[in-house]
Amino acid sequence: MGLLDILLGRTKPAPPDLDQLFGLPSAAVTLEAAAGLRPTGQGAVCFATVEGAAFEQTHREVQALLDADTDRTGPPVELSKDAYGYSWLVSRRAPDQLPELVNDLHAVNSAMEVNGFGPQLLCSLVGFADGEADGEADNKGEADSKAGGGSGRRLALVYLYKRGTFYPFAPLPDRPHQRDNALELQLKATLANDLRVEQDLSRWFPVWGAPGL
Repeated sequence: MGLLDILLGRTKPAPPDLDQLFGLPSAAVTLEAAAGLRPTGQGAVCFATVEGAAFEQTHREVQALLDADTDRTGPPVELSKDAYGYSWLVSRRAPDQLPELVNDLHAVNSAMEVNGFGPQLLCSLVGFADGEADGEADNKGEADSKAGGGSGRRLALVYLYKRGTFYPFAPLPDRPHQRDNALELQLKATLANDLRVEQDLSRWFPVWGAPGL
């Protein structure tokens, strides 16, 4: 960064840093304590749709890599396309296997990057939901009193590949294309010690229809 940039207060965005993904398990502990939100076991990597033999080979390599995990049950990774034309590589784990899920997302991103598809990578996300959604909340009143209260809430922690930052995305239950801005802004401060949170709110893009939400 040059002297003029410093004097004018201009800063450069952080470069991609996939190791930032390993902060998600710590953030999950904070989320549960502060908002009663727990991992769903679902995560995904989003990228601009790619066609051709080179990507198909990369996809096969990723599947083979994740297939090698003997603790996994079900499909290791699924490829899907959303209504907006973006592609998603989706991984599903047990809710208590967040570190393993993070390893999956890191492996998918790394494989895409190494094989020359880094420019197509857009974001990765991990899904969270109210603890009581799966019958695990012992005290409904206590759960509802936490940040953003109410059952049926879902949240994604979204990692922006090209920024090296995270932001919370909280679609409102039963309200298409509406989000819980109050909860998102509260979690911006709550997660500051666990994740590199994106400070530019204009980059908190909605990910409607993302897998796991």
